[in-house]
Amino acid sequence: MSESGRNAYITGGASGIGRAVAQMLIDKGAKVFIADCDLKGAEAFAAELNKNGRVAFASQVDVMDWEQQLSAFKQAVDEFGRIDYVYPIAGIGERAWLPNDPKAKEFVKPDLTVLDADLTGVLWTVSLALQQFRRQEKSKHGFRGKIGCVASVCGFYCVPSLPIYTAAKHAVNGFVRSYGKYLPEEGITMNAVSPNVIRTNISTGAFYDSLDEQGLLTPMDGLIKAFESMLGSSDVSGEIFEVPPKGSYKIRAAPEYLDEPSERLCQLLERRSHHLHEPK
Repeated sequence: MSESGRNAYITGGASGIGRAVAQMLIDKGAKVFIADCDLKGAEAFAAELNKNGRVAFASQVDVMDWEQQLSAFKQAVDEFGRIDYVYPIAGIGERAWLPNDPKAKEFVKPDLTVLDADLTGVLWTVSLALQQFRRQEKSKHGFRGKIGCVASVCGFYCVPSLPIYTAAKHAVNGFVRSYGKYLPEEGITMNAVSPNVIRTNISTGAFYDSLDEQGLLTPMDGLIKAFESMLGSSDVSGEIFEVPPKGSYKIRAAPEYLDEPSERLCQLLERRSHHLHEPK
């Protein structure tokens, strides 16, 4: 399927998953705007993509800084006019959020940088996408725009030593599963891809090598196939695509309701709050 004439905005697009998504879109004929904290890396990748014509643009952005996010997104709008796809991919791995020091005399403020990058940063990117999409006419496929988030295997399962990263990814999954079911009313879709472990810059080469030796490393092409399935005329929204080490991606169903009253209650809550998202 050709994506000629389509434009995409990607955070974390200079490396890892973001880079692979950008390359996939370029190969299909789209243009991309690469927003990354590594400006040199983003510019070098854009230059590589532009060897046969201007199809890629780059800007520096720290997704934890709203003003930087706003500035980069405005640049993309200025370059493209219309943006069809937005991918909030930039993120970081777990770090020590609270010192374990029984001898400490004072209380310390916890380090919630992982939440700032992997949750708040994602929500900021999504908010920019939605505001732009709502100003655009629908495409020939009937959409104003599409959002593809990245969650994680930690968005399904619980890893005891990764509490903040796990909390962030569970939150991303919950956000996509809820808001992603509303957005089609506005001609917008939003899904998330949750890979097991992909070789990126989040961890060390030695760790990835050990997983690869055990057959536990998820290949990038499996992840990209999940993203490809959301392009063009796909009306899938509010879904989480898990990508395992072996085999193809699979859409994971949300947890079942405990019983009929629980399901009915959630339906009533949805109706009660629907007005919060309606056009003014």
